Amino acid sequence: ALYTFENSLKGRGMAVGIPHFNLDRLASNSMASHRLIQHIGKRYGLFVSEALYDRLNVYYFVEGHALNDKPLLAAVAAEDIARSLAQMNSTEIPMSEEEILDFLCSDEGRREIENALRALDRLGVHGIPKFIIEGSRIVDGAASPDVFARIFRDIVAKGRVERGPVFGEILGVGDDVISQGSYTRETLFENIANHVV
Repeated sequence: ALYTFENSLKGRGMAVGIPHFNLDRLASNSMASHRLIQHIGKRYGLFVSEALYDRLNVYYFVEGHALNDKPLLAAVAAEDIARSLAQMNSTEIPMSEEEILDFLCSDEGRREIENALRALDRLGVHGIPKFIIEGSRIVDGAASPDVFARIFRDIVAKGRVERGPVFGEILGVGDDVISQGSYTRETLFENIANHVV
């Protein structure tokens, strides 16, 4: 395909309302942030973990912060987890900044993330962003909406999803958490609007 600004990652971000995509950020190891998102998913469910994931994408890609700055990561995560739980009218107590920092300074969850990386390698995924649909269809995250529409129309025509989530078992996220789901279309766009600078 011919490269154009419109089909670049920055161009696609602008098309969905991300006015500033920071290309000057420093690359950083993302193990801590992936471990944290996985831990939050197991503790609070997918709505909270995916909201945190979205927030950390803005934190890194738009604001340009390093994903391995554990004190700053803990502060941003504590604020976002509290916001998500409040939005859900949850009675659960959010992790404090100190609890999150203690978690980030431990090795908890590292084995699960390393296992997920090996599984991605076996699937042939070597870069992000990617979507894995039906456990085997790999779609580039910057693919056009038409690509996704075709895939989902195929699934609807079949009347079933061939395979479920690939990483639930690897990451230790139970079926009960996965079956609760996370976002509706409305909450997804609301979350994006709340975090875009």
